[in-house]
Amino acid sequence: MSSDQEQQQHITAVSAPGKVLLAGGYLVLDRAYTGLVFGLSARINIVAQEIHTSPGVHLTEIVVESPQFLEAQWRYGYHLADEDGGIKVTQLQIGSHIVANPFVETTLNYALTYIARISKHSPTHVVKSARLTILADNDYYSQPTTSSSSSSADAATTHSSSSSTTPPAATINALRGSRFARFPVKLTEAHKTGLGSSAALVTSLTAALLTHYLDPTLFSLSSPRGRQVLHNLAQAAHCAAQGKVGSGFDVAAAVYGSSLYRRFSPSVLSSVPEPGARGFATALERVVSDSDDTNKIWDTQIEKDAVSLPQGVGLRMCDVDCGSQTVGMVKQVLAWRAREPVASKELWDELQRRNEALALVLKEGRTDDLRGAVAAVRELVRKMGAASGVPIEPESQTALLDALEGVEGVYGGVVPGAGGYDAVAVLCRDDVETAELIKEFVAGWSKKVGGKVSLLEVKGEMKGVRTEELGIYKGWIQ
Repeated sequence: MSSDQEQQQHITAVSAPGKVLLAGGYLVLDRAYTGLVFGLSARINIVAQEIHTSPGVHLTEIVVESPQFLEAQWRYGYHLADEDGGIKVTQLQIGSHIVANPFVETTLNYALTYIARISKHSPTHVVKSARLTILADNDYYSQPTTSSSSSSADAATTHSSSSSTTPPAATINALRGSRFARFPVKLTEAHKTGLGSSAALVTSLTAALLTHYLDPTLFSLSSPRGRQVLHNLAQAAHCAAQGKVGSGFDVAAAVYGSSLYRRFSPSVLSSVPEPGARGFATALERVVSDSDDTNKIWDTQIEKDAVSLPQGVGLRMCDVDCGSQTVGMVKQVLAWRAREPVASKELWDELQRRNEALALVLKEGRTDDLRGAVAAVRELVRKMGAASGVPIEPESQTALLDALEGVEGVYGGVVPGAGGYDAVAVLCRDDVETAELIKEFVAGWSKKVGGKVSLLEVKGEMKGVRTEELGIYKGWIQ
């Protein structure tokens, strides 16, 4: 076996898709209702590999980096906490400052703790130093106004020298125009398109850690049991990282792909203390494993068979390069529900029926009924926005969606999820001609009304998390 082959045996690559909640925004927060969620072809990729050291040198360090952005590296030390507190990571300073990444840090705490609990070896032997490289498909971020080729070259020359996965100058040209663009900004300055990057990151990072550290007899991404463990662990980590809020539909999409989703009860995760706290490890293992078939903890419902796209129909996304503060919008809508329980329930019940009707139209392939089904959903979404005082479908988005319906091959579109000014979802004919017509339309729309609207390359797809071949990361990993 060659040295290259030996090294590749210690490299794990996985990816998880983004999401679009086509119908069920806000409703999906309540277990009485469901959400129609589609996975997307845009993926967050994680490559995990050992850190090779000189003989006699021992490290206890996890290095996480996102080489598409400037200064995007996070280093963590880790130790076994007292009193069953699990594996606790501590961020190490790089240079003169520390920039926190709560999603990465929380995922490491949760995933490494679970790995240490179920491994056949002692925690100090199973968790070894590793380097984790994050590569995001371009559609997760609005592209800069400069061309991708020039920004790639500029970013390459100014990228933080601490990032050891920065490709050498000889490979920069090969990265221009690739699925992993360089962005000449820090990660915190990048404009997200609203495709669910945090859930895809937590899911792919969790899957990479489980696959990298555990024997296949303990965890396999290809088995139903493995995906269930991944779902439960990623949900727990993602929920904790974002402050115990959210329904979890985005993590479910990252694990399983497109589905009809009913959320889990918030009480499912209430028994898990903070990482490092007494009893964290035992409580986390109990929640994640959930192996008692007679008294299951998790009550989420994920129905893949209830969701599909008809033959010849595609789901596309148009980026409006703005973004919304989703958490604040959710709080306002929930406050409206509390103020007007009767009226809000009537509206939500009817919206649920219309969402289910849209799902059925898609599943049965009744393309002639698509426009009416989409319009019926949008009508009540606008009504909910007016009643709650939340711009769920803002006037500018209404004008854009109404105009898009005039493009040949477009069946209709929605402002998905919590709404606002993120990317809009469009149901259309799945062919090159329609895509070109939409591109021409949004280019003209941008000039007409100002701002920047563009058709993203991303499409709806059914598959969830998966392992990947290393060849697609050529130039990005050692």
